[in-house]
Amino acid sequence: MAALAACHAGTGPARPTSSASRFVFLWAGDADKAASDFLAVVDADPRSAGYASVVATVPAGAIGTRPHHTEYAMPADGLLWANGFDASRTFVFDLRHPERPALARTFGDPLPYGHPHSYARLPNGHVLATFQWEMAGGHHETGGLVEFDPDGRMVRAARAAVPAIDPGVRPYSLAVLPALDRVVTTASDMHLESRSAAVQIWRLSDLTLLQTILLAPGRRGDEQQLTAEPRVLADGRTVLVNTFTCGLYRVDGLDGPTARARWVYSSTWNGRWEGKSFCAVPEVVGRFWIQPSGTEHALVSLDVSDPDQPREVGRLVLGDTDAPHWVAGEPGGDRLIVTGYGGLESRALMARIDRATGALRLDEAFTTPGAARPGVDFGRDTWPHGATGPAIPHGAVFSRP
Repeated sequence: MAALAACHAGTGPARPTSSASRFVFLWAGDADKAASDFLAVVDADPRSAGYASVVATVPAGAIGTRPHHTEYAMPADGLLWANGFDASRTFVFDLRHPERPALARTFGDPLPYGHPHSYARLPNGHVLATFQWEMAGGHHETGGLVEFDPDGRMVRAARAAVPAIDPGVRPYSLAVLPALDRVVTTASDMHLESRSAAVQIWRLSDLTLLQTILLAPGRRGDEQQLTAEPRVLADGRTVLVNTFTCGLYRVDGLDGPTARARWVYSSTWNGRWEGKSFCAVPEVVGRFWIQPSGTEHALVSLDVSDPDQPREVGRLVLGDTDAPHWVAGEPGGDRLIVTGYGGLESRALMARIDRATGALRLDEAFTTPGAARPGVDFGRDTWPHGATGPAIPHGAVFSRP
């Protein structure tokens, strides 16, 4: 692996691209939970003298919400949905004028569902969200899917509970395939009270739960635990699903009565949760699957042009305490924004992918001036909204070019 890393990982200055996004938006929590959580706007224009500087911030008006997932890509309407997981709230940020961000609205649980996790846009302009829990008689049961209109009003909802198959399902993330009238969801419990191996298949048009698939172990024997993120490949029909225990599974047959899931790849996992050294939020760039590998302190690029035989083609090894967690790609570009845990808890890195080969490298120019390590430093004392101290970024997306 060392030779492979040397071949495919590297560092270097940023280079302008005609399609470069001008900003990156990062959803961050106040580190000591004494001030409001906030969304930060960072200059991501490599031609700018202020590259990697914080341009603006907008407080959420709430403390200790545990800022977690945003949408995975910036929506066309410029309104970014984000969750404050511990507060069980959704925040919608108006980013149509990035240098003047605003909080458009916020709302709580669409009862009986609670704890929103991930969001996906639908062709009709609505937002489909996973909710981990259903509140029932003072205790928590399996949650479900909730569809919202653009103003945050619940349109319809559906339960994910399948107690006879897996009582530990907690809807986590989702991929929408409008052409196939399907939604694929995963089932990891944010509180780690269960370790579900479930992937669920839904009919998009009426949110009917069609199928619950329990993933089989891979070669290592534990890759199926804690299903994480589904992503649609370039053919628009095949879905890959990763797990927090670093397995990768192919889901196909989504256009028929019965979908199938099978193990295709495993990356290294040390079997421990300390330091949050697991695999997490990936990105698909062309034919490449970009996998954060916390155990290996690295981003791994897999060629998935043959989804049954993913092949490692790139590796970017980070600091020995860095545990990358979230990766989001630049629309039509070659850049990746990365947040994480450990040594990355208060930083956001910029990486680049060669769209022809899958090779990865670090953009060292994307660094706070005077910082000892690459990346935008969120460990600062002062922000545009005030001297509120260090923060922890999580969800991050590029602006649309």
